[in-house]
Amino acid sequence: MGSDGIRFEYERDKGDAGCPARTGTVTTAHGAFETPAFMPVGTVGSVKGIYPWDVEATGSRILLANTYHLYLRPGMEVVAASGGLHKMMGWGHSILTDSGGYQVFSLSSLRRIEDDSGVVFKSHLDGSTHTLTPEKAIEIQETLGSDIMMVLDECPAPDSDREYVEKSMRMTTRWALRCLAARKGGNALFGIVQGGLNSDLRALHAAELSSHPFDGLAVGGLSVGESKSAMREMLAASVEALPADRPRYFMGVGRPADILHAVSLGVDMFDCVLPTRSGRTGLLFTSRGEITIRNARFRLDQSPPDPECDCPTCTRFTRAYLRHLFVAGEMLGPILNSLHNLHFYQRLMREVRSAIRRGEYATWWRRRAQELDGKAKEE
Repeated sequence: MGSDGIRFEYERDKGDAGCPARTGTVTTAHGAFETPAFMPVGTVGSVKGIYPWDVEATGSRILLANTYHLYLRPGMEVVAASGGLHKMMGWGHSILTDSGGYQVFSLSSLRRIEDDSGVVFKSHLDGSTHTLTPEKAIEIQETLGSDIMMVLDECPAPDSDREYVEKSMRMTTRWALRCLAARKGGNALFGIVQGGLNSDLRALHAAELSSHPFDGLAVGGLSVGESKSAMREMLAASVEALPADRPRYFMGVGRPADILHAVSLGVDMFDCVLPTRSGRTGLLFTSRGEITIRNARFRLDQSPPDPECDCPTCTRFTRAYLRHLFVAGEMLGPILNSLHNLHFYQRLMREVRSAIRRGEYATWWRRRAQELDGKAKEE
């Protein structure tokens, strides 16, 4: 139990002497998970196409769910009547929920900011009008029963000018403090660092939010269209100003090589739709790089998708069979692909934690990133 009755603890375990990478353990009301951790995305209360017990079998002990989508459908009345999101979706481990801010702000043509009080938006489902304030964002997430809630923030477009980014950043801070004040239960709450593509603003915002009693800090507003070099520069500027005694979460990332780089900077938590979204399009992440299973070259290939993987997909099926399922439009194909990708990501995180504990991460991650970045060599 954390301070003020918050059901959340973070314990740092071991760091790598060669870089800021570190391991740790986060404990919530629904159990513990080791960091660095990757969170599969269950947007509307499910990881697409995968049973929750199969997600659990990958090693996942925390999922991300989407506040905006769950608020609109099925609605908070349904979630409350179901006994909360954990019970409704049959998931006994931790859940982190975003505030809904990113989804609202991505709908730029359907929303407007109302004098700093919040944002008015139209549902993408039926056009109905809704108002999202910091207080409402917390109320929704507490109804969901989130173990970790996120503050309401604005995510400026990457091409926003500095004046707008500064104004937005100040508003995000005010909203974050209102979220803190609105919290009634024992749910943990993370602040979100913004600042666009301005390293000084990011460092300033990270330091400012760190002075308040958030249970963890996230880096937001990146991987939204900027270059990879800019993303890494802004991430570094943000993380360097964050305290070491709280978990650091890089939102919406990402590709295996980007995760490995972020861990080297001291990031602890990640989420991304890539494992399942890629699986549905036939892209598999393997120990030797990426393969596109729909390619004709796999028509007669009797080898497993990833020879080094022991997941159910790789131990039972061949590349030829997975390609056949994809070409035939059989729904089992995307399911098996997604299941493999989820296993791949969790196995990668176990490798990451092992390398840090051995004190080898600073050299290990660069070599591993080269192996994983892009197409498999045999393609």
